[in-house]
Amino acid sequence: MTDQQKTHTIGIIMNGVTGRMGKNQHLLRSIVPIIRQGGVKISEHEVIMPQPVLVGRNATKLEQLAAESGIDEWTTDLDSVLGDNKYQIYFDAQRTDLRVESVKQAVAAGKHIYCEKPSAVTTKDAVELYRVADKAGVKHGVVQDKLWLPGLVKLRQLREQGFFGEILSVKADFGYWVFEGDTIAAQRPSWNYRKEDGGGMILDMFCHWRYVIDNLFGDVKAVSCVAKTHLGERFDEQGKPYKATADDAAYAIFELENGVIAQFNSSWTTRVRRDDLLTMQVDGTKGSAVAGLRDAWIQPYPATPKPVWNPDVDNDHDFHSDWIKVPQQQDFDNAFKVQWELFLRHVVKDEPFRWNLLEAAKGNQLADLGYEASEKRAWLEVPDLV
Repeated sequence: MTDQQKTHTIGIIMNGVTGRMGKNQHLLRSIVPIIRQGGVKISEHEVIMPQPVLVGRNATKLEQLAAESGIDEWTTDLDSVLGDNKYQIYFDAQRTDLRVESVKQAVAAGKHIYCEKPSAVTTKDAVELYRVADKAGVKHGVVQDKLWLPGLVKLRQLREQGFFGEILSVKADFGYWVFEGDTIAAQRPSWNYRKEDGGGMILDMFCHWRYVIDNLFGDVKAVSCVAKTHLGERFDEQGKPYKATADDAAYAIFELENGVIAQFNSSWTTRVRRDDLLTMQVDGTKGSAVAGLRDAWIQPYPATPKPVWNPDVDNDHDFHSDWIKVPQQQDFDNAFKVQWELFLRHVVKDEPFRWNLLEAAKGNQLADLGYEASEKRAWLEVPDLV
């Protein structure tokens, strides 16, 4: 005779899943695989099973997505599912400028909150969301997926193993060429390039860089930044030209509390000649590492070459060959899926989950300070966000 398995069925309102991120990363690569694997396994006799309902404004797109994903439940009526007690979690992947009111509505309905970053367009609104959720006593989290990317996991493990010695600096290069949309279709939605619709490189990526830096290297103390809109005209999904009002590149230096200097270049107007769309080099007294999204390479102190600077002769040394690729010592799941499973365990089993709406507000804070630093051409302190 075998013990009966206990299944915690958790209803999830998934709002905004017809968009790129909501559909691909959260529905098709996270929730659907969790369902297909038999839920989140807590023990041999206990699992958490998501029960999602797809929510959006376009019934045709929702119906198509339901057929593609195998999720039967969908609706264009958010109020109806917020009032349904079988749904305990509200997830939001809408456009950023639509998120605040929907999340507040979900909190008022007693739902636990999980949402994409940034949680709001401004720091003020992001802090307000945290306060509203905290006061209501609901559990809340924000997507900080890059912490579970294989390349960044390897950096964290190297740091924890003492590989770097004292970390001196971090250099990150992120971005690629996003086509304007006239002769070749753009890879990103047009609202990303309209500031009035919540677009902008700083707002989008500084929310990432804040949690990456804070969790991997140390707390951010100060920021200096230059924001640019390099391409002033782009073309929307209908092929019509529009004025690009949001920044499409940002060049930033972050000073950390522990003395580390982090340089982050972010651009949608650059062409890639590096190992990945994001590369991050960490230099320390005992060694250095370079990580992309999935792979990492190391160069320990004893294997560091001794180049001599002479620009008058050709240098035939292959500097890439001096690096050792970190072997694949573990299996890595989709980063979004990993965090979804952690949040579901947090809701059901009350396990720790530190990536909450206050952490989201810290990302907004750094973005706001980045814009201000660019406007003032100044270094700005990053105060505690209490």
